[in-house]
This record gives sequence, C-alpha cells and structure tokens, in this order.
Amino acid sequence: MVGYHAIILHAHLPFVRHPEHERFLEESWLFEAITECYLPLLEIMQGWERDGVPWALTISISPTLATMLRDPLLQARYYRRLNGLIELAEKEITRTRFERPLQELAKMYHKRWCGLRETWVACGRDIPGALANFQKTGRLELITCSATHAVLPLLNHESSIRAQVLVARDEHSGNFGAAPLGFWLPECAYKPGLEMTLGEAGLRWFVVEAHGLLCATPRPRFGVYAPVFTNAGVAAFGRDLESARQVWSRHEGYPGDFNYRDFYRDIGFDLDFEYLQPYLPSPGLRGYTGLKYYRITGPGRHKEPYNRQAALQTARAHAQHFLEARLAQTERLAGVMERPPIVVSPFDAELFGHWWYEGPEFLDYYVRAAAGYRKKLELITPTEYLRRHPTQQMATPAASSWGEQGYFKLWLNETNQWIFPHLQAAQKRMTELAVQFGNAGGLMERALRQAGRELLLAQASDWPFIMRTNTSPDYARRRVTDHLSRFNHLFEQLKQGHVDEGWLQDVESRDNLFAGLRTEYWR
Repeated sequence: MVGYHAIILHAHLPFVRHPEHERFLEESWLFEAITECYLPLLEIMQGWERDGVPWALTISISPTLATMLRDPLLQARYYRRLNGLIELAEKEITRTRFERPLQELAKMYHKRWCGLRETWVACGRDIPGALANFQKTGRLELITCSATHAVLPLLNHESSIRAQVLVARDEHSGNFGAAPLGFWLPECAYKPGLEMTLGEAGLRWFVVEAHGLLCATPRPRFGVYAPVFTNAGVAAFGRDLESARQVWSRHEGYPGDFNYRDFYRDIGFDLDFEYLQPYLPSPGLRGYTGLKYYRITGPGRHKEPYNRQAALQTARAHAQHFLEARLAQTERLAGVMERPPIVVSPFDAELFGHWWYEGPEFLDYYVRAAAGYRKKLELITPTEYLRRHPTQQMATPAASSWGEQGYFKLWLNETNQWIFPHLQAAQKRMTELAVQFGNAGGLMERALRQAGRELLLAQASDWPFIMRTNTSPDYARRRVTDHLSRFNHLFEQLKQGHVDEGWLQDVESRDNLFAGLRTEYWR
C-alpha cells in the first residue's frame, strides 16, 4: 500500500420552503440539485454496487437539506417540476425537428429525465433513505455539519455553537439511522476550542482548510497528508490543495474545458416567454430550466452546440489525468513519510452535475479506473483510515476557513456585518429563554422550540454569503430579518406569559424543521 485517497462531497442547501406560494423561485435551488446532482450520484453508486466496483466515498448531508429532501410538500413540488421538464423536452423535440444537433440533445434530456424519474420513484422519493442503505455496505460514510450550516467561529456564543452541533447530530441520527462520526465544519471554518463541542457530540473527525492544519501548534510533521488529534481526541484532516486545484481552479480546473456543457446558456433565457412560462421556476420571471444546448466553446458570445459524446470522452480523459496525478502524488509522499499518506479531497457535492454537468461521470470514471490500482492507491473514508491508523500526532489547528483570503471574510464583511450584532442579542436571549422556560411544557414549550428554530435559521451561513456575492441579496436580507423578527416576537410573548397560538401555528407550518429540537442545548 502506497497511499489513500478520501473524496468528501459536501451536500448542502439552505432551508427554502414557501407553502404560501404555488411556485417560488428559490425552491428551484433544491429541484435543480436533485435532478442534476443527487439523483445522478445515486445512480452512479448503484452502478458501482451492481458491477462490484471497490469504492469508498464520504458525503456530508446538511440537516436542512435532509429535511427538505423528506418534506412531503417539496417532494410533491419536485415531482411536478420533473414532469414539467419531461413535457418541455417533448415539446423541444418537436420544435427542433429542423435542427438535428439540438433535437438530439432534446432527446437526450427527455431520456435522462425519464430515467431520473424512475430512479426517484424506485427509492420511494427518499434520497436520504437510499443513501442510508449504501452506508450499511460500509463503502459510503455519511456525516453531518452544523444544523443550519452556520459559520461556527462567527457565532461567538458557546451555547449557540453547542446547539448547532448537537441538533445536527440528533437530526442526522434520525434521518440516517446512525450517529455521525465525522463533521463537516461549514466553510471549513475552524477556531481552537470547537473540537470540545464536537467531542461532546461523539464525533471523531473533521476537515480544515490546508493552512489551518499547516499552521497548527505544534507544526504537523506530515503536513496535510496525515490527520492530527486535537486535545479533545477528535481528529483534524487537512484539505489537499493539489487535487483541489485540478477541479476548483478557475483557470486550470477541469470543469472549464470547452467541450463541457455551458451552465449559463439556458433556453429559459433564449426562447419565447409565453412558450416557456409553464416550465419556469417562478411565474413571471425568466430562469433556468436545465435544458441547455451549448458547450462552453471558448471566449466570446458565439457558442457551439453541446456534443455529449465528446464531453464524456473529455471527462474520461480528465479522470485518467486525475488518477495519474494522485498515483504520482502518493508515491512521492510515501517516499518521505513513515506511514501511508492520505490525500483528502473535499468538494461541494453540487459541483458534480449542477455546475459541472459531466462531474458525476468524471467521478464514475475515476473510481472505476482507480479500482485497478488498489495496491498503490486505495479509496478510503476518514473513519476507516482512523480505524487502521489510530496513532497520530497531537496538535491544535489554527483559526481558518476556505474561501476569500481564508479567514471568514466571505461571511463577515461590509455587506453583511450588520447581521451579527442582532445575532449576538438573539443568542443571549435564547439562552435566557432556555433557562427560564425549558421545563414549561405545553404551548410555552412549543413557542420556545420555535424560537430555537428561528434563531438557527437566522444563523445560516448562506445569507451573508449571498449578500457578499450579490446573487439574491434582497431574498437573503429578508430571510435574516424575518427569522430574527419571529424570534423576537416569540421572546416577547414568552416573557409576557401569553403566546398567540394561531400565529405560532402559522410560523410552525412554515419553518417546520427539527421536530425533535431539544432546547436544553442552549442552557
């Protein structure tokens, strides 16, 4: 054995559920990810099992995503959306009858979406349940992250950090039938001391950005190619920058190849609005349908039609290149290390299929090709690695994150800094409520639990991120202010000893996640 490779896919979406609207634009984030990422990855894992391919993969499923995937309202809306896409593809087959390359693509989408519908129905519309079945084989490890993907170091309130971690653990256990052993720190954001809360939750390992481990105290002997144990006994794995660059880099990364499908060129912006309107994610607004006819092509406005076979050949070549790079990397490291090196490659799951349409096939080609080199490079999960190699150096990683400048700037800057004083006040108030009303029972207990849900939702990292990137800033600001407003209203009602049950019931029906929330975590 020369070395190991651990691929970690982090699957997360913010909790977006609007029963008050028949169609809501931001709900399409979930529907697109199911169609283009989660179901294709599920099919690939089914193929590995069917063909007896030796594989190992780690997937982090955020509690908000798992909740949405199992929500009956969102499941019904997704089924309607998928059927609408199939109908749209049928219309496109007719509309493009004099444009052969486009018609072949319309047929491809129609066949693809019909197959995904069969996969979704076959798993009982329960993607978390299907993933849990793979976990039982020992080849897939499922882990969690904080309850609403909060950037934990920025909460700066120990009770709130504890609640984010322990609520996530409870939700994961309920959704997947087993407690998580690994924890994805949202945005790889770490500060010394977080490991104590992770240890309390029974977690065994987490991932930090490369410089977080390289700047640890004392300095790690093997860099990012072996984990370190923190004082809490929880292991920290470092992200490998070499494998990350080959996928993530804007200039060097595989997804930018001109043969791959162009994400931004979509018929939702090209064709007649009246024709498209029944299939758009929100009535009255243009948006992505998922039906895209063009490849990246290159710089400039002109786009060539997408060639699926050429794209798949490119994905296979990139997978082979990625494998050769990992083999050379681990062989080089093994020559200077006293133990087999582990290369840890974490990626956002949604990259594979959504942003990079050929990403699932790239992963499939890579895993299948790597199976022929198991004596030199073995795919592994972090938990299995720790089982085989339980003795590691002790160290404390440095405060760090991934993203802009590597120290939380994406989530705390001039566009979103106004959020955090409000969160600080609400966090203190939540602890005050948990101490005073934790054993109240009845309506008061319901109101206290809902206050916890609203605070958790206000803490989500997605809202400051969206404000910074200016993608849907008005929606993000509204979500933060709505959740804080509801929290403060509940705080006042509880303090006054009178809860408006009708209003509470309405809020519970909208923000209906974390049914078993335990408010003592805030004490």
